[in-house]
Amino acid sequence: MKRPMGATALLTAAAVLTLAWPAAAQAPIKIGASMSLTGTYAKPGTYQKEGYELCAQEANDKGGVLGRKVEFVFYDDQSMPPTGVRLYEKLITEDKVDVVMGPYSSAITEAVANVTEKYKKLVVAPPTATTSIFKKGRKYAFMVISPAEVYLEGLVDIAAKRGLKTIAIVNEDTLFPKTAAVGTAELAKKKGLQIVLQEAYPKGNTDFSALLTKVKAANPDVIAASTYFDDAVALTRQMKELNVNPKMYGVTVGGDLPEFYDLLKQNAEYIYGATQWEPTLPYPGQKEFMAAYTSKYKHDPSYHAAAGYAGCQIYLEAVKRAATLDADKVREQLLKLEMRTILGDYKVDADGFQIAHKMVLFQWQDGKKVTVWPDDMAAGAKVRFPTPAWNQR
Repeated sequence: MKRPMGATALLTAAAVLTLAWPAAAQAPIKIGASMSLTGTYAKPGTYQKEGYELCAQEANDKGGVLGRKVEFVFYDDQSMPPTGVRLYEKLITEDKVDVVMGPYSSAITEAVANVTEKYKKLVVAPPTATTSIFKKGRKYAFMVISPAEVYLEGLVDIAAKRGLKTIAIVNEDTLFPKTAAVGTAELAKKKGLQIVLQEAYPKGNTDFSALLTKVKAANPDVIAASTYFDDAVALTRQMKELNVNPKMYGVTVGGDLPEFYDLLKQNAEYIYGATQWEPTLPYPGQKEFMAAYTSKYKHDPSYHAAAGYAGCQIYLEAVKRAATLDADKVREQLLKLEMRTILGDYKVDADGFQIAHKMVLFQWQDGKKVTVWPDDMAAGAKVRFPTPAWNQR
């Protein structure tokens, strides 16, 4: 017959359980995000998700945050703002996440920011660049990268310094590309460039022949295209087919992805691209990030991955400083935080609008992205100018 366990034995067993249990007893910090894993923005959206994942993994390898593991809850918004709205509502009200991070694209962030404000949930929005999102009196949205208006500042600056006179500006007819196109036009006017054509095309457009016929007739020295990945590739292919030959041609988003060169090969040479980050820039932790990322995902990161990674780090640093997940207390820390990440500098104004990060311009040269602007980031690299005709590359 077994003897009943005595009080001392019970206490001892409880003590053992208590010693073994504290780490497990703490539920993970759940961070929710809808990502564009399919649809128009799938490529940059997937890169951003990978940046988030790597940030969480590294935080957990160091013991987590506030003694808790970090766990992401992801959904696919299919590159559609209404879907993003529905998913952020689900994350907050059904999944009961502790916090949310931003989706990909300004259009989706603009839509979901209304949800996060309603529920007083912080949303650090790493690759969201449209100024207006952060200038509507919202309290809980925070910007990480440089604004859309300056994406092609380098292209315009180089063109003006090289004596070019005319520019054509084309853009997808959605929030970020429209904002970037307006900003490019303003920069061009300030630099004395004449805008000979400025026109938008619908999201998902694949046939650019009519638009490029107009561009060719205008014969601009520079073509500035405010794009995402699919349209950047299609525009480039059809420019070659129609023999549209500007002296400079640059794109906002898409040209920076490794797949851009993989698909276009030699036809990508000489093309300029705007980027928020490159692994060659002089920021701390670059080698470690590149090694960890390429080991985990078996391909090179884009700036969208770096932005996701850095944005996650910025939020977690604010949590550590606040020593709580309370949104208002973490918000106070995000407003006063000044931090240098692999992406560059983070500092925001009272609206959560980024004021410290620097944009760069690269050019595809011999299959590699070479930073050519601004001079202090170019490390002596030279612009290959002018762009030769398609049949001479």
